[in-house]
Amino acid sequence: MKQYLLSVYHPEGEALAPEVQEKAGRDVDALIQQMKAAGAWVFAGGLHPSSTATVLRVQNGEVLTMDGPFAEGKEQIGGFWVIKAQDLDAALEWGRKATRACAVPVEVRPFHDETED
Repeated sequence: MKQYLLSVYHPEGEALAPEVQEKAGRDVDALIQQMKAAGAWVFAGGLHPSSTATVLRVQNGEVLTMDGPFAEGKEQIGGFWVIKAQDLDAALEWGRKATRACAVPVEVRPFHDETED
């Protein structure tokens, strides 16, 4: 089975209403249980706000350290799942369930296979 990254995007600087957060928490917990029961769950994690990010980059042979997210945008990655799925269609079905549970956008992206360059 292939592995897929399900990235959860949160609006930058906007908190979900408390009742939406509570429902999303319950729905995400239920989804994780479904993923585990189906053998799809590999790993998941929630992230602190993008304002806590530290970016490292090479410039003129030196590694620079900078505060803040690498990319500025209206949405930043707030969490993720790594799942196993038979194919993209199956991964997209998990993504549909995830975006419903989280109430925010979810991006589905395959990992490179070990045999791919």
